[in-house]
Parts: sequence; structure tokens; C-alpha cells
Amino acid sequence: MRETRPPVRAGGRLTVATGTALYLGAVLGTGVIALPALAAAVAGPASLLAWLGLVVLSMPLAATFAALGARHPDAGGVSTYVREAFGPRAATVVGWCFYFAVPAGAPAAALFAGAYVAQALGGGRGTVAVTAVALVAAVTVANAFGVKISGRLQLVLAGLLVSLLATAVIASLPHVRWEHLRPFAPHGWTAIVPAALLLVWSFAGWEAITHLAADFQRPARDLPRAAAVAVVLVGALYLAVAGATVLVLGPAAGSTEAPLAHLLGLGLGGSVPLFAAVAAVLLTFGAMNAYVAGAAKLGAALGRHGSLPGWLARGGSAGEVPRRSLALVAGLCVLVLTGVLAAGTGPTPLVMLTTGSFVLVYVLGMAAALRLLPRRSRAHWYARFSLVAVTGLLVAAGWYLLWPLLLAAGALLYLKLRPAERP
Repeated sequence: MRETRPPVRAGGRLTVATGTALYLGAVLGTGVIALPALAAAVAGPASLLAWLGLVVLSMPLAATFAALGARHPDAGGVSTYVREAFGPRAATVVGWCFYFAVPAGAPAAALFAGAYVAQALGGGRGTVAVTAVALVAAVTVANAFGVKISGRLQLVLAGLLVSLLATAVIASLPHVRWEHLRPFAPHGWTAIVPAALLLVWSFAGWEAITHLAADFQRPARDLPRAAAVAVVLVGALYLAVAGATVLVLGPAAGSTEAPLAHLLGLGLGGSVPLFAAVAAVLLTFGAMNAYVAGAAKLGAALGRHGSLPGWLARGGSAGEVPRRSLALVAGLCVLVLTGVLAAGTGPTPLVMLTTGSFVLVYVLGMAAALRLLPRRSRAHWYARFSLVAVTGLLVAAGWYLLWPLLLAAGALLYLKLRPAERP
């Protein structure tokens, strides 16, 4: 028998502007600081085609998630869509994959930012640790006041991020050299494929805002509009930064660790490490804020549906603050961060685990979209295209899928062992 659930009240306080800002924060992560250079090292100027291809692929993916959120505005996000399409077990698996991926991904991002701050200010591992802990604490406090406050903060932050990236590109324009496009594919045309796989990390995040769908004032109207504006802005900013990296830095683009900071330093003068640190902190806070907000709402929804303990369900309705779920996410982030700092492993393993989890969430989310979205609609065709694309990413993920498979096993075991609900 299909599980019944109480209707979710929509009509929150997020607008198109704040929703767009949350999207920008979720997708414009720390990857924009380093990945243009890494992709250029793999494929040379031809890496621009990899960026363009992923911008094109992100359009139907973002549109599909927005269409699902508009039709099913619930804090469960992708978990809710999978529940509607395939039942509670599959929904629990997806919910766990997203919920427990955030405490791995957020500390990884915080460590990336900490490394840039340490490079600028010195202090080594101590500065890295202090910066990472401060970011986790700041994001937790921002979300403890609710999505209205964190949304407004994200709006200000998004304005700073757009200004920072635009300034880096515009300031570097006098140094553009078109001859840097030759040879266009120094490592062969096939190098575009590994460059594209490397850049996938930069385009993750389109699913995160679906958990906040019920907090939009008019989800059916505002969520698709916010997604559309965000896709255009993200695509334009990524292509502009990547293009400037290749055209300005030329062959040196593949050897720099902070191309964005070099563009700013070249155009405006000043300390490159300091520019890099400021950019890293702003980008990291935006990404962490969006993901932690989504995860906190998801935890409340999972508690409501029995996929996690019921005490987490409090605060899951639109306009409320899921403080219990938020506290659990923050606590897990601190626990993971402490373990990584003590072991000295760095953020790379966390990135790998997070990527594998999100790829599985994407595949099941797109499969659910094919069942839930109206056939012959534009959104249904977007879902078909996206499912093919993310299935390819699933195959490419390889052993990174080990963590989501362990989470799936844990989710199913929890459902089997959880106490029976009272009638």
C-alpha cells in the first residue's frame, strides 16, 4: 500500500531573487578558483568546449529539478520525488545519500578555503583548521535564523560573488591574447572528455534548492524562474572565467593553482594570495550555506516519513526552522572535520565520497521525473536527456560509488530494524 503523508504547506518567504542567490551559492563553489586551470592543463584551450558542453547539459538538468520542485514543493526534495515514483524504500536510500553526503562535502569545501587563507596569512594547518571550523559555525548560525535570513544573506553574498568574478574577467581584458588559442587541442581532441569529467564538480548543486521549494512564496512560478536565471548567470560566469584563464594566462594557465586570483592580480594589482583567500571564503560560504539549508530541511522530511528518527521532523514546514536536523548536520560536519584534521588525509577523499553520492541521487531523481512529469511536456523531454547524461556520469564514477552503496545498505537496514509505529 502506498504511503500517505500530510499535505505540505507552501507559500514561504523565498523570492525569485533569493532563490537565484541560493542556486548561485550551491553551484558556484570553490571549483571556479582552481578548475579552469586544471582543465586547461588536461586539454589546453580545447577545455573551453568541455565547459560549454557542461553548461548546455546543466540546462535540462536544472529545468527538470525545478519542474519537480514546482509540482511537488516539499522539504524532502529528490527524496520526495523518488517516494512518489518508486515508494518509501527508494526514497529513504536517496534521502540518506544526500543527507549524509553534506557532512562530508561541506568540510571538504571548508578545508579548501582554509588552505587558501593559510597561504595568504600563514599559520599552516592551524589556520586551515580555524578557517574550516569558523565556516561551519557561521553557516550553522545563519541557518538557525531560518531561510529568510540565510536567503537574504545569500543574496548579498551572490552579489559579491558575481561582482568578484565579473571584475576578474573585465580587469584582465586588456591582457587578452588571441594567439593563446593556438594550438587549440595540444593534447588531442579526446582530452576534452577527461576535462569534462573533471569539471562535473563545478556543476553539482541544481538539486540542492529543491529541498527549499515549499519555502518559496509561489513555488510553481518562482522556482523555475530562479533556476532559469541561475543557469544563465552560472553558465556565463563559468565560460567568462574559463575563457579569460586561457586567453590571458595562455600556456601558464595549466600551471597556476589560483587562476581567478591571478586574473585579479594582473588586472588590478595587489597580493594574489589575498585575492585567492577572499574568493575562496566567499565561494565556500555560499556553497555550504545552500547545501546545509537543503540538508536541514531534508532531515526534517525524512524524520516525518520515518526514514530517520521522528524527533528530527520538527521544523520541517515552510517558514519553520528545522533546528534539530540542522544541529545534527552541523555536529556531523564537526565530527568529520575533526577526524580529517587528526588523520591529515586532506579533503580529497571527502570530495570523492560526496561526488559518488550526488551522482546516484541525480540518476534516481531523473528516473522519478520520467514517472511524475507530464508526458510530451518539455520538462519530460528534459528529464529523458538528463537521465542519459547522468547515467554516463554514474558509470564514470567507478569505485566512488562505494560510499552511496554503503549508505543505501544502511538506509534499508534502518527501515528493517526501526521500531514499529503506533497505530
